[in-house]
Amino acid sequence: MQRSTFRIMTSKDKASKVPLSSTMPAVVVSIIFMPALCSTADVTCSKPNQPSLLAALTPIFNLSAIRPVLNQTTVTNVSVSFTLYGILGVDEKAQLLTTYIWLDYWWMNEFISWDQAQCGAKKISLPKEKFWLPDIVINEFMEENKAPSVPYVYLYNDGAVHDAMPVRVVSSCNLNIYTFPFDVQNCSLTFNSYIYYAFEIQVLLGSPAENITEDSKSVMTTMGEWELLDITALKTPNNDTMLYIDELAFYIRLRRRATMYVVNLLLPSCFLITVDLFSFLLPPQSVDRSSFKMTLILGYTVFLLIMNDLLPITGNTIPLINVFFSLCLALMVASLLETILITNLFCNSAGFSPVPRWIRVLILKIIGCLVCMPQKKPKDSVQRTSTVVARGESDGGPRETKGSSEDNKALQELRSLNKVLLDIRVQVEQQQKGKQSSEDWIQCCLMKIKPSKHLCILVSLLMIASCSSAALNCSQPGPTSLLSSLQTAFDLSAIRPVVNMSTPTTVSIGFTLYGILGVDEKAQVLTTYIWQNLEWQNEFTTWNAEECGVEWVAIPRTLLWVPDVVINEFMEKNTAPDVPYTYLFYSGQVYDNQPVRVVSSCRLDIYLFPFDIQNCTFTFNSYIHSIYDIKLDNLTSAEEILKNSQDSMTTMGEWELIGIKSELKRIETLDGFAYDELHFYISVRRHPIMYVVNLLMPSCFLITVDLFSFMLPAQDIDRSLFKMTLVLGYTVFLLSTNNLLPITGNTIPLINVFLSLCLILMVSSMMEAILITNFLRGSAHYAPPPCWVRKFVIGVLGQIVRLPAKTSQQGDTVIENPNKQEMEDLSQVAEENEKEQQNEDETVEVLKNLGSDLQVIHLQVLQHLKATPSYEEWIQFGLVIDRLLFIFYIIFITVSFISIILIWVNSYKT
Repeated sequence: MQRSTFRIMTSKDKASKVPLSSTMPAVVVSIIFMPALCSTADVTCSKPNQPSLLAALTPIFNLSAIRPVLNQTTVTNVSVSFTLYGILGVDEKAQLLTTYIWLDYWWMNEFISWDQAQCGAKKISLPKEKFWLPDIVINEFMEENKAPSVPYVYLYNDGAVHDAMPVRVVSSCNLNIYTFPFDVQNCSLTFNSYIYYAFEIQVLLGSPAENITEDSKSVMTTMGEWELLDITALKTPNNDTMLYIDELAFYIRLRRRATMYVVNLLLPSCFLITVDLFSFLLPPQSVDRSSFKMTLILGYTVFLLIMNDLLPITGNTIPLINVFFSLCLALMVASLLETILITNLFCNSAGFSPVPRWIRVLILKIIGCLVCMPQKKPKDSVQRTSTVVARGESDGGPRETKGSSEDNKALQELRSLNKVLLDIRVQVEQQQKGKQSSEDWIQCCLMKIKPSKHLCILVSLLMIASCSSAALNCSQPGPTSLLSSLQTAFDLSAIRPVVNMSTPTTVSIGFTLYGILGVDEKAQVLTTYIWQNLEWQNEFTTWNAEECGVEWVAIPRTLLWVPDVVINEFMEKNTAPDVPYTYLFYSGQVYDNQPVRVVSSCRLDIYLFPFDIQNCTFTFNSYIHSIYDIKLDNLTSAEEILKNSQDSMTTMGEWELIGIKSELKRIETLDGFAYDELHFYISVRRHPIMYVVNLLMPSCFLITVDLFSFMLPAQDIDRSLFKMTLVLGYTVFLLSTNNLLPITGNTIPLINVFLSLCLILMVSSMMEAILITNFLRGSAHYAPPPCWVRKFVIGVLGQIVRLPAKTSQQGDTVIENPNKQEMEDLSQVAEENEKEQQNEDETVEVLKNLGSDLQVIHLQVLQHLKATPSYEEWIQFGLVIDRLLFIFYIIFITVSFISIILIWVNSYKT
């Protein structure tokens, strides 16, 4: 890991900087030829008690600013161990793991040792601020430690220091939830010094990883959703140059407990899809199966709404369980569309053209045999009826010559009665069953809905400037002598570190974008985590490296002057872990590196959500100093910052970093001053997969269902009830996905417009269905439609949608007054009965009365089947409106789908 000093030292002003690699031979030579100054300093106690020991340790406290080694080349080994006390939660969308650990550090302080018998104590607990503390951080730590603070450390008589503290770790973790809820997560906690190199601080494993795992399992109290499997450790391999930051990585394997999700998510979903499977047993001839399936989809949507909080939200991948739910919903929608098609064929296929030959061969013969449903033999009822009539007439001829006149009259009445009954039968059969093509179409669809076929489908799915100041003088080569020489410079930390006030201080700025934690669209805020690097020249802190024996030293930031460089868009305080040290080189160059959790304002444009690309800005500038005091410069190029950020980024959540650009601007003020501003333009792109699967696809499914609902025959099915259930289901769906939609006050995302248009179309189609139902059931007694309705709607729009006005057929009997016709027929029959009453017996009289009644029934059937002209015009008006809205639906869905695909593709080309 080389994120701090080594990478920063590649800036422009190389004349005033000495690379670390070039100084290593000099350091080695000084180690060989320079004898050891002294060994560990012994502390002498006047009395064997704690006050005496504290008084003897007081001079050592003044050395807390430097690493506690007598020789600068001595490595400080820091042993690290921890106990995982609790797993507090996982944020899949932000890719964060929250844990609670007990942390232990051990290292040696060479400035301290005492005799246990003389001082009366082997160890003593003292405040932390009195000692040098290693700047060990957890690389993945994204927030400040919110655990209770522990102000003391243990100091032992041999110089060993033990620091223990609780830490609430909010760490980045590349979470893979594809197999949720049966997922196993591998997260890491990487311990390293933030600023010291491996030849200064090395991080060692304080306890075997097996013991850490065992101890963690024994003390863990939060036995919630996650279970600890094991903890392993990996040490950074040694490098001969030692020009790297030493790391110790712990890998934590966690397993999610899946029982709750199986019981609350998977089992109910399987139950509902099984109900949809068994719904194929409902006979479509006599049951409105479409309403049942629409209600089932509504129930499934409500179920997803209730269980929405249990599903993980992430932007870079789609869990397999979400795919399963989407497939279940798609299957339900597909079965609903198929049911609508079946219902349409059962009710309207009587007027369809004959089934094409290729459908007969492919579906009726081949697929029909595969699903064990062979083609039915055709039934020609009309031919059978005509045969019966012909047979009856042929049989009646000879019988008329036989028998008495009364028998002949009775036979004539029976033949007439038989003929009327056959006419009624033919008309009823043609109205209800239709022609042979209707049976063929129905046979095709019955093969598609075979329950075994649907079951097979379900089973298959489950799988810098030069220095002019005088150099400091060291009394002897060593860090303690250098610290004493630097004390005068520390006293000048309140002022800008230049000898001549007219000399501006050049501050070089760079950073590495380590993580994108989230975006708040409503507050217009972007939250990121960066490693900030600053570099400037301190003219008060130069020394001779050979005289002092030290080329650089890490000292607390509070002892030096630090430029007031801020990020203009920063809206909160920095809550990242604190790093107290900075590097100070013998040339006066200061390198200040620290992590920053940036909560910055950003003008977010979410019009193309979820295919949006956001461009945010980090503006670095001095808050009060003008260019006469502080000038800004790039530490590294924007291209290198982008590459390092993409290589180092750990939070692969909803957002993806796609570009970084930089620009140095000079801002003039009204009072004649000018300020430098260094702008970094950061471009991030949202991962749209989650929103496509959870928002766009279900919405497209439901709007397609509403499109296919136009195929439901309005004469036989209550289409308005079906559409009302669909609108209710869509409303519940919008409620369940409400937390996925961005909330903002300055603009409306295009997806919100799309969802609103879908809802408007559904409501419009529902009102149109109510209007159609009214025309079909109640317009028989309506007045004729106005002239403009006939000309514009029926005439013009009817031609556009290919529904021209129907013309009356020649030869059709039009009965204007059924009651009048009935009275005339009855009077004729009465007259005939009066003439023949004297010659007929009681049997013939009954037959004649029965025949007259059947003739009246026949006339009423004809009157029912043949509507009045005004009634047919209102029906035609409703059909034209229905077809027109259907065409609007097709245009809207086509344009929407094409627009979504184009915007999606364009977002990746930008």
